[in-house]
Amino acid sequence: MTAPLPDTTAKTDAVATVDAATDVTTKSVEGRSLRQIAWNRLKRDKLALAGGVVVVFLVLVAIFAPLIVDVFGHPPEQFHQDEIDPLFGTPKEAFGGMSSEFLLGVEPGNGRDVFSRVVYGARISLLVAFLAALVAVLLGTVFGIIAGYFGGWVDMVISRVMDMLLAFPQLLFIISLVSVLPNDLLGLTGSGVRIAILISVIGFFGWPYVGRIVRGQTLSLREKEYIEAARSLGAGRRYVLFKELLPNLVAPITVYTTLMIPTNILTEAALSFLGAGVKPPTSSWGQMLDKAVDTYETDPMFMIIPGVAIFVTVLAFNLFGDGVRDALDPKGTR
Repeated sequence: MTAPLPDTTAKTDAVATVDAATDVTTKSVEGRSLRQIAWNRLKRDKLALAGGVVVVFLVLVAIFAPLIVDVFGHPPEQFHQDEIDPLFGTPKEAFGGMSSEFLLGVEPGNGRDVFSRVVYGARISLLVAFLAALVAVLLGTVFGIIAGYFGGWVDMVISRVMDMLLAFPQLLFIISLVSVLPNDLLGLTGSGVRIAILISVIGFFGWPYVGRIVRGQTLSLREKEYIEAARSLGAGRRYVLFKELLPNLVAPITVYTTLMIPTNILTEAALSFLGAGVKPPTSSWGQMLDKAVDTYETDPMFMIIPGVAIFVTVLAFNLFGDGVRDALDPKGTR
């Protein structure tokens, strides 16, 4: 009598089930990078995404300003006196002269195209804001990480310099500097000189804000185990600073940069409003608001349009900056 054959089918099904469970477990515990985690958190924040879309749109408008004006507007320096009422000096058409030819109306008194001036004003505001933020971040990162890592008298000197700059009235300093500098400087003329001054001074007086944050983070990170491990393995100071500390400071630096840019936009607009910004005929939102003060009763649209442009730009950057902060902070909650 022969023995019964073993049931291999049941064993095969059991092995397949174990393999499938192993594959599911492997996929479920698949690791994600910090960038993926931050992006997934940012995607869930609809306001931040909306702000980011507006920011990208404004950047594209600033980059392609000449092309946009050629298609939809008129040269920003060109006068259109035929659109102005000779008796009152205001636009003939309603709502500040808005029409199919002049999308946002014309400027009181001289008839310049408001749409073109707003588009070119975006270029000036974003240029000053981004470059000033870049200067502030570079200086603040370098001095902040040096102060936090070395400590002692180095930290004391840098901290006192930051305290002094934070107490300095930068608006008054810029106004005074613009009034005494010549119109030609280092190959730059006219508005180019003032743009360079705005970028330099706003960036120089803005780096202590970044420096204090970087210093505080560095004081915490320099005591971490991986820093001690790098030192014990013979890593030099430069390696520790730029290979170990700096990559872990990217998140707070990025967050503060996104929140610094709208502040710089407001600063540039305020300085242009006070007459310390770019010179006519170069367009600036703050400069347009300054001129609109004399005509807001008869032509309120000329004040509303640049005011709305500043409001939307600053709001978009703030919403996007808040979203980036929440995405890069794993402990942050709404």
